[in-house]
This record gives sequence, structure tokens and C-alpha cells, in this order.
Amino acid sequence: MGDMRSRTFPPAFKGRLHDPRTATSIGRWLGLAFAVCFVTGLISHVLQHPPGWAADDLPSRPVWGYRLTQGLHVASGIAAIPLLLAKLWTVYPRLFAWPPVRSVRHALERLSVAVLVGAALFEVATGLLNTVQWYPWPFSFVPVHYAVAWLVTGSLLLHLAVKAPEIRAHWSRRSPGTLALPEEDGPDRRSLLAAVAAAVGAVTVTTVGQSFTPLKDLDLLAPRHPDHGPQGLPVNRTAVAAGVGAIPAERYRLTVAGPRPYTLTLDELRGLPQHEVELPIACVEGWSKSAHWTGVRVVDLLELAGAPPHARVRVVSLQTRGGYRVSEMGHEHARDPLTLLALRLNGEELSPDHGYPVRLIAPNRPGVLQTKWVGRLEVLT
Repeated sequence: MGDMRSRTFPPAFKGRLHDPRTATSIGRWLGLAFAVCFVTGLISHVLQHPPGWAADDLPSRPVWGYRLTQGLHVASGIAAIPLLLAKLWTVYPRLFAWPPVRSVRHALERLSVAVLVGAALFEVATGLLNTVQWYPWPFSFVPVHYAVAWLVTGSLLLHLAVKAPEIRAHWSRRSPGTLALPEEDGPDRRSLLAAVAAAVGAVTVTTVGQSFTPLKDLDLLAPRHPDHGPQGLPVNRTAVAAGVGAIPAERYRLTVAGPRPYTLTLDELRGLPQHEVELPIACVEGWSKSAHWTGVRVVDLLELAGAPPHARVRVVSLQTRGGYRVSEMGHEHARDPLTLLALRLNGEELSPDHGYPVRLIAPNRPGVLQTKWVGRLEVLT
């Protein structure tokens, strides 16, 4: 009982480096990771769910644009995990500061930090689970993840504004606040920062190979390997998962609805001029890989249907379940000569899991919108 009564609150933290200089140094890296993740995530969201005013003007070039931005989005999000944990370690003793609230301003500051920490943990956790396609929650991932990203960004900007004097005082080794800290902590602080940098490098190198294929042999922790899958290309949704049974070639029909509607059999589609393109397929989970696709240009099919030059196109899949059964393309993508209804992948007929008999492949377009098992094109004027 005597020991219990002798304890004081708040507890005393004897460990060093829980200081503003350490927090500022790690915070700079974490802020950069969050900034890259937010900007690239915004690009991904606009490409997947374009606002009405931008739907017709989304660019189809560069062909590798979405591959780059989404690869950076997932890589920066994964890199943010050890950075966020290290940042929280440096500041967690402040959770036990007493009294917990000293003024209205202090209460608002603590509330903003609580929102920032909670939202940041939510974003990195749900983003990581999305890369493995595990959704143990009742809400729709995309709109909630997007909304919370704005919450993180807003609360981060508010936090930076509140903490600006302290950050400025500890920004560099020669800043006044840094010079006031115990000099003997310098080597330990540098060792800690080096360890955090090594952790960030380790998780990046062992996951980024799923999109940056020169490092694919080091792709040890990522949920996807760019070479693993039917015809050497990963698959997210299989034909079975999409409810697509066997499609006999003789029964397949492609319907093109426009000013001059028509229907093509698979043999007739194969008889049209075939074009080969090299395009990457890049998925929101972070993996991507380039492949050779052979098929009919969508612009040629639109010309046969008498589509006007600025018409959009709705692409309808034969799948019976799952999201993204229908996608739309603005005229930039629809008229791009690299946009195909592909019949072959890497010189072979499409496998069922890659969309046999016909799938869409277009440049600078999210993988979820590269519609598989295409059964209908609709000209939208």
C-alpha cells in the first residue's frame, strides 16, 4: 500500500528523445509522405469517379500516368506507417500531461491532435487492408477513405499552423530550440532517425516491386507479384467471382449501340483490322505491369456506329455480380488509337479470368475501369 500511495500522477518519463527536435525531424518526413499520398489519391479518385464537368476531358496520356501516381500512392502510404508510429512514440508522453486541459486554446489544440491521430491511423490501416482486398467493416471503402483523407489533410494543416513556432524553433540542428536541448542527445537522436529511415526503406523496397518491376525480385511483403497470375499477369476478380460462366465463341455477340447500331459475332470481331499495343494495367491496390494487347480499336467501332467526334462511351460487362460492371469513357479515351477491345494478351487468346472473349484496355486508366467480358458499347451524346 505504501508503494501505491507513493506513486504520482502524471507518470515520469525518463527516456530521452521525446523532444520537439525529434518530433520535428520525423514530422517532416511524415508530412511529405502524407502530401504525396493525398495528391496521388486525389488523382486516383478523379480518374475513377470523375466529376461531371471533367468526365469528357480526362487525359489518356501519358499512358503510364495512372501506373505512376497509384504506385506512388500505395508506396507513400506504406512508408507512412513506420513514420507515423515513430512520430507517435516521440510525442505519446504528452498524453499524460497534467492538467489535461489548461485553457480553451489548449483544449482545442488537444482535440485537433486527437482528430489528426485518429484519422491518420484510420487511413493507413484501411489503405493497407485494401491492398490485400480485406474489408472487415460495414461501410464502403472508397467514399469513406476519400472523405477521411480530407479530414487528415485539414487537421494536419491546422496542427502545423498551431505548432509553427515550435517547429521553426527546432527545424535544424542550429535552430534556437535545438541548441537549447542537451547536446549529449544528438548522437542518439541521429541513430533513432537512421533506424526510422532504414525501416521506411525496408518496407518500401520489399513492396514497391509490385508496381516498379525492376525491383520485383525483392517484392517480399507486397500482396501481389507482377508476374503471378494467368498469362503472367495478376488478376483481382476471376470469372467465377464475377459470375461469368463459360462463354461459347459461337454464342458471343458484341452490341454497339449508336446512330447506326450493329452487332458483331466473335469471328466478325476477329476479322476486323487488329492492332497491337503495349499498355500497363494498374490497379488501385498498387500493383501494375505492362503487357502486349491485340484487338480492335474502339475508335474504329465508333466510326462504324456513326458516333460524333466528342461522344462518350459506356462499356457494359457480361458479369452478373461485383462492382464496376459498367464504366464510361470520355472522348479522350474513346478516341485514343491505343484504346482497344482486346482479344489477345501477350500473343495468346484471353483467358477467362482476363476477360475472354473481349475486354477493354485503355491508356492512363484505373484497372477497375478496364472492363472485362465486354458485351456492349453504348454511344453517349
